Amino acid sequence: MPASPSTARAINDRLALRLLQQEGPLTAGQLKQLTGLSRPTVADLVERLTASGLIAVVGESGELRRGPNARLYGIVADRAQLAALDVRTEGVVVLVSDLVGRVLAEVSVPIGGDTGTGPAVEQVVTAVERTAKEAGADRLHTVGIGAPGLVDPATGDLRDSGGLPAWHRRLAAALQERLPEARVTVENETNLAALAEQREGAAHDRDTFVLLWLGHGVGAAVVLDGALRRGASGGTGEIGFLPVPGTASPPSARDCDGGFHSLAGAAAIGALAREHGLPAADGTDGPGAAGAVGAAVALLTGSPVAANGPADRFLDALAGRIAVGAASVVAILDPGCVVLGGEVGRAGGAVLAARVEDRLRGMSPLLTEVRPSILGGTAVLRGALLTARDRAQDELFGPAVH
Repeated sequence: MPASPSTARAINDRLALRLLQQEGPLTAGQLKQLTGLSRPTVADLVERLTASGLIAVVGESGELRRGPNARLYGIVADRAQLAALDVRTEGVVVLVSDLVGRVLAEVSVPIGGDTGTGPAVEQVVTAVERTAKEAGADRLHTVGIGAPGLVDPATGDLRDSGGLPAWHRRLAAALQERLPEARVTVENETNLAALAEQREGAAHDRDTFVLLWLGHGVGAAVVLDGALRRGASGGTGEIGFLPVPGTASPPSARDCDGGFHSLAGAAAIGALAREHGLPAADGTDGPGAAGAVGAAVALLTGSPVAANGPADRFLDALAGRIAVGAASVVAILDPGCVVLGGEVGRAGGAVLAARVEDRLRGMSPLLTEVRPSILGGTAVLRGALLTARDRAQDELFGPAVH
């Protein structure tokens, strides 16, 4: 059945808006070429979108032939302001952007381990309000939050997870109360990192892949046929709880010690570095573990005599540990590609990724490419911003019509 005129207009408008989002300002002629629509249809949609306040003339293309087709049309970026939060155990990074994702203001908010739940929540909410004001935003349209732990797929709430501060679970409700006009959403941090790597990073050419997050803790995100898979309880990718050989005891329902986390979490990486005579502080966090890995990579690549030395042996041992968890994922999902994300994945770069891939070849008959993250520790914040932007655009532009 052919689409009705109103449905056809909605499809064309959405297509044009997406192209303007992805490509930047375009002329009517460029929109015609990219959409395949007729000149009158493009003229109609440009007029319609301009009248609605969604797009505006932002300049001229510089073409020799003057006229309507030489005008550059772009999305009205200040139609809405967005906020993205990367929530960590030790604090929060807050970013405010316009509708096209241009960063207007950003701040980091440290939260001490002895800070109570109420004061911690107040610190973060106040920081969001202050950052929005600095960005010139009268109100925020959408707030996207990336946080560790499970997100209930039925309610969208962050579930209670062992070891996470209580203020994490209170934050979304507090923001919604203080910003009643905003749309506040929460997503697991590793899922957001995968979204960012797929849209802007190492998996930009993959519809199916697994992101293995290596930071303070470990996690995984699964993207199959272009769709993020969350699971029945939102727990797809909780690989830290994966029972693996080489640990003292299996993990429990409340504690991932004894699981893959005990092999590849930040503290385990720090201990492994020290075992090989490399400097690493006790109780290493994500950035600390990344520093140890990055220093080993730099030592190995900067000096030929470092081969077969402590740095070489440390990276080889770490690759073996990571491959144990990756091989389990590969055996079940056969994703064809594993991205090593988080601060450690980024620090290890191509050197660590190549070693993990080599180990996987010896452990699994399923051909799997291993790539280093491009975005690293910034991926969660980018994913939160992309999610907020998508939601705002769905509301302002109208949902995608298939």
